[in-house]
Amino acid sequence: MSAYLGIEGVDGAGKSTVCVELATRLRETGATVTVVREPGGTATGEAIRSLLLHGEDMAPWTEALLFAAQRAQLVAEVVAPALARGEYVISDRTYYSSLAYQGGARGLGVEPVRDVNEAGLDGVVPDLVVVLWLDPANALARQDGLDRIGGVGTGFQVRVSEVYRRLAAEDPERVRLVDASRPVSEVVDDIVEML
Repeated sequence: MSAYLGIEGVDGAGKSTVCVELATRLRETGATVTVVREPGGTATGEAIRSLLLHGEDMAPWTEALLFAAQRAQLVAEVVAPALARGEYVISDRTYYSSLAYQGGARGLGVEPVRDVNEAGLDGVVPDLVVVLWLDPANALARQDGLDRIGGVGTGFQVRVSEVYRRLAAEDPERVRLVDASRPVSEVVDDIVEML
């Protein structure tokens, strides 16, 4: 059985930690699991990651299009082949991040950003998107160092979280909010139950 799972949330919500623990749990059941991260996951994606997270300031649409470009490469090169092999794919961020960050918080519009991303994904979209729900100020306080986007501040992250909440309300079968203030094991328990 294959499934494409996206782990989302504001900066510092614990996405990377949850991805690792969830992959471990699924592997214990005998599943084959591929874990990817956005931006990144391919040579092209890692080069774009460096620009996005540590480069100079850029126009909002430049940022959005760079995210979409690395994502299209990741899906073509890693995600779609893994799904075709019958694997689980767990992604530390998906195009839902662009909907929340660039579409909502940067003010580009959720639907225009969705259109740009879906054009490059060839129908490969997450089956389940789990948004790790955590107060943005608390989430940012967990961060060791802030990158170009995380460093924008709490107000920006609040806008991001509001879009995630709206996306979950609009598509409750696909997008689920999970309380990330609890221990990681409890968060992962909830996700496994959803599966």
